[in-house]
Amino acid sequence: MQLTRFTDLGLRVVMRLAVAEEGVRPGSREIAEELSVSYTHAAKVITRLGELGVVDARRGRSGGLAITELGRTATVGWLARRLEGEAEVVECDGAIPCPLRSGCRLRSALRRAQQAFFESLDTLTIEDLTRNPTGTVLLALPRIGGADTQISATNGE
Repeated sequence: MQLTRFTDLGLRVVMRLAVAEEGVRPGSREIAEELSVSYTHAAKVITRLGELGVVDARRGRSGGLAITELGRTATVGWLARRLEGEAEVVECDGAIPCPLRSGCRLRSALRRAQQAFFESLDTLTIEDLTRNPTGTVLLALPRIGGADTQISATNGE
């Protein structure tokens, strides 16, 4: 099974927010730059995460992003299902239906495989994913707009 880039980024955003210091609310642009993805794509993903109640996104002076309690405790399978949607692995009944669909066993086998894939992800929470060594790597991402960046900008570097 392969996750879409949307789901992959959604999981990475939530993981990044899970290791943020208490009270620190990075912005969407910061998260996009830290994860080396386009701001537009990150913004779409963050909007969806907000709709799901996994991320609290606020605008304004005290704005930014924070993971919610649901975000911390949600299983990876639950989140992946909501980001991926309910589509099947193969499209048998599309604009040009597959001529094998009436007697093919592939569709049901792939449906079971997809179910098993998500069920295996149901055993992990976002907090599980951010345990070391992953947490250490997430914390080591270059912080955009952090103290180091501001000092360098002041020194003209």
